[in-house]
Amino acid sequence: QVQLQESGPGLVKPSQTLSLTCTVSGASIRTESYFWNWLRQPPGKGLEWMGVISGSGSAWYSPSLKNRLSISMDTSKNQVTLQLLSVTPEDTAMYYCAAAKTFIMSSTTKDHYDTWGEGTLVTVSE
Repeated sequence: QVQLQESGPGLVKPSQTLSLTCTVSGASIRTESYFWNWLRQPPGKGLEWMGVISGSGSAWYSPSLKNRLSISMDTSKNQVTLQLLSVTPEDTAMYYCAAAKTFIMSSTTKDHYDTWGEGTLVTVSE
């Protein structure tokens, strides 16, 4: 059974880079059986799909974030990482890692994803 655990700093200052890690257990991140997604939910707003990486390392990003977002893999630690550049208070959100067996970009339908992490809250503030 695949399990996901997000980790990262709870507080980031404006203009800094946000780095988050999704530690995967129960499957290799290099498997072709899953796509590894990042989503976020700002306070009081809906889910936003950010990007996805496949087991082969190919990544796709939301058009609104692609200039600031990078998703990569650390196969030695079985982790998927997210880096978001030049954060602003608008990037304050609960960030989730989610695994899907099928590839559908931009999905915010929770049932599309087979496994979710618990999420990690990131606040962008001085």
